[in-house]
Amino acid sequence: MGFLYVGLGGALGAMLRYAISMLPGKGTFPVWTLVTNVLGAILIGFVVQIAAQRDISPNGMLFLKTGVCGGFTTFSTFSLEAYTLYEKHLPGQACLYIILSVVLCLGGIYLGTLLASAFRSGTGM
Repeated sequence: MGFLYVGLGGALGAMLRYAISMLPGKGTFPVWTLVTNVLGAILIGFVVQIAAQRDISPNGMLFLKTGVCGGFTTFSTFSLEAYTLYEKHLPGQACLYIILSVVLCLGGIYLGTLLASAFRSGTGM
């Protein structure tokens, strides 16, 4: 049964990722993959924090964390795009992309946990 929850969540996450990739504004810098990864980091931080404070079923966690977040984030695409920037002799952009992705996604997880804490306490932000 767990595979069904992961599959449904993964399909939803992949569709959301695809929707973001269709937004205008593409250039040589992979901005939409960066945005997707940061949003995914915020989402997974939020999900994990909420799960620690509430009784979320194992199937709910499979759907949200493994399925939605796994289908939504794009680390393999990130890696390919960073490599492609380097291959195109744009090492500065490649390094900037790698650094921004790591720093902003770690910050996104932290922000997600803060949002979940505010949500849990009912204080809002």
